[in-house]
Amino acid sequence: MSSESHRNPLLDTWTETSSHMFNSVVAANRAAFAAFGVQQDEDAAAPPAERIEPNEDLPEWHVTISEDHPDNLGVGDRIEFTKTISDGDVKQFAAASGDTNPLHLDEEFAEKTRFRGRIAHGTLVGSLISAALARLPGLTIYLSQDLEFHNPVRIDDRLTAECEIVEDLGDDQYRLTTRVKSEEDVVIDGEAVVLIDDLPN
Repeated sequence: MSSESHRNPLLDTWTETSSHMFNSVVAANRAAFAAFGVQQDEDAAAPPAERIEPNEDLPEWHVTISEDHPDNLGVGDRIEFTKTISDGDVKQFAAASGDTNPLHLDEEFAEKTRFRGRIAHGTLVGSLISAALARLPGLTIYLSQDLEFHNPVRIDDRLTAECEIVEDLGDDQYRLTTRVKSEEDVVIDGEAVVLIDDLPN
């Protein structure tokens, strides 16, 4: 017997009416906000993946760069990228990478481990270094990256990736120290080599 034969006309009417009432309330609230001059940021509620644009930053991120001459990067120039690692970040990374280790996804399981709770994927945390390097002037291309993992990262930890040019290797290649910190704790330490091309016209 199909599910269609069990449909209740009264339930269908109630569902349709409830949906219409909800949409009407939402529309009324938007109109009230507009009347009082309150600007609503509808994008703020959307997940980061739905808000991101090429070469743009989201409001919840923070970027600082020390260099003053974009055409003349050199030893001592630094860049930092800060963001909070959310539960959504961890779940999306698990889906994108295929790393479904329960240590990252299952709180009950993770509580029984040495970490006493879920932690973020190390590679997800390390990707903040890539985010920082992507904000160097020009087109940054990774050539190598060494990472040492020192401390676990918990859901909702706010992290800062710090990168500093320590050597100009010539041919637009640079060696950098790379570090990710949670407040004053170093969670990842390492070194990278990048090639920085001019941006295409």
